[in-house]
Amino acid sequence: MSKPKRLSGDDIISIMTSFGFFTLTQRGSHVKLRRTSPTGEKQTLTIPRHKELDSGTIRAILRQASRYIPEDQLRPHLFVD
Repeated sequence: MSKPKRLSGDDIISIMTSFGFFTLTQRGSHVKLRRTSPTGEKQTLTIPRHKELDSGTIRAILRQASRYIPEDQLRPHLFVD
């Protein structure tokens, strides 16, 4: 398996924004991002806004986001080849 990049929560939020997500709410250090699919389905992600995310957290974000974004498009942003 590839090694996750060292990313902050703001880096992840920026990446997800490029896929059409926007900030819905923030409670504490966790940010909810949302977008609406062409079929009208609301797609929500929760991202911790920490200075540096653990590798397990980045893997969990990949699993969470790959429900909505093809993994082959998302993986280059999150992992080193």
